Amino acid sequence: MDIVHPTRRRLLQLLAGFPAAAAAPAVIAKRAGAFPTSQELGLEPGLIHLNTASAGPTPNRVLQRVVTAWHQIETDPVRMSYAPDSDSAVTAADQVRSKAAALVGCTSDEILLTHGTTDGITTIVFSIRLREGDRVLLTDQEHEGGEAAWLHRQRLDGIVVDRVTIPIGDCDTAAVLRRFEAGIGPRTRAICVSHVLSPTGLRMPIAEIAAIARRRGVLCVVDGAQAVGQIGVDVKALGCDAYATSGHKWLMGPKGTGFVYISKDAGDAIAPPAWLMGKHYGSNSQGLSPMMLAIGLGEAIDRMMIIGMSHVEQHNLTLAGHIYSAFARIPALRIVSPPPGRLATALVAARLPDVIDSRFVRQRMHDQHGVSIKMAEKRWFNGIRFSPHIFNDEEQVQKALVALRSELNGFQA
Repeated sequence: MDIVHPTRRRLLQLLAGFPAAAAAPAVIAKRAGAFPTSQELGLEPGLIHLNTASAGPTPNRVLQRVVTAWHQIETDPVRMSYAPDSDSAVTAADQVRSKAAALVGCTSDEILLTHGTTDGITTIVFSIRLREGDRVLLTDQEHEGGEAAWLHRQRLDGIVVDRVTIPIGDCDTAAVLRRFEAGIGPRTRAICVSHVLSPTGLRMPIAEIAAIARRRGVLCVVDGAQAVGQIGVDVKALGCDAYATSGHKWLMGPKGTGFVYISKDAGDAIAPPAWLMGKHYGSNSQGLSPMMLAIGLGEAIDRMMIIGMSHVEQHNLTLAGHIYSAFARIPALRIVSPPPGRLATALVAARLPDVIDSRFVRQRMHDQHGVSIKMAEKRWFNGIRFSPHIFNDEEQVQKALVALRSELNGFQA
């Protein structure tokens, strides 16, 4: 069976199963701390998905909410898309801003719904006044989606992108803070940094970085793609000026969703064009957007809030701890993620020997063992990354580790 692309029959089975699947979360809601089961997800039978840091599987109930909303929109397209009626789709989509705000600890008028983290960071970058010669400070471990817009403005407007170096495997956050302090110059206008570094899973000291930025009169922008839905996030406690995240990873929402927080305290220093004619979803300056996806994102946030982020984080860190311990006992691996503790997250990564191609390992794990993992980006290191989430359990993790050992048997680091 081809587990990369679902067959048409499988897809029809999933769609046919929506109504039955939609009833399952009602049970979850009555059991505090309960997590989604494999029956609620559309994963291919037998597939062990340990790659939520790339994309999470969306539960059937969330998919059904999207489909239902889409059908509702088409019953009366103009009213559903534009009228601020209590039962219109655009009103339901606008209410998702309040749900996102509750999740990250801000107010709804500080939330802008987007199509994902890359879209969110791009919106922020082009909402800041920057002139030729102005500088922005990033780390050398930012995801392409978190740096592309800055690099585009460097080419377009002549700004300068500076980098703070964080060696792979270095978990010395005090040294990181010293590098940020030293990296800010007289023309630095903004810092942009990931809350959780995607190559290694290191939890960055965002509150301290934001404090440095405030003292130096610099904006602090955070890429939260690997944080929201995995760990508790309180943007007010972090003290950043803006924070962007996705719905399709740890929130397990529809692909093509996300949101941005822009602090009121930033004033007009960050002024997105989508807010020119009002902050409500569907304003004339934002235009007609995919309401059904936004509504699905709201459903995904609701489910995560029912479970509780403390339960999610505890579960994920427990599984990550098992993976870390197992990686340490595999001779071919050299762990680059922080050990269990305050800097750890659900992302656990390790280097492979140069003679083993990480792409080959990823493909073998998928095709031969039915396990989806991440191949580390070659620009960072030759290695692999596991990222378990709330639908995974110890048995799945153990099966994946057995498969990995079989593939690496005989190799030394």
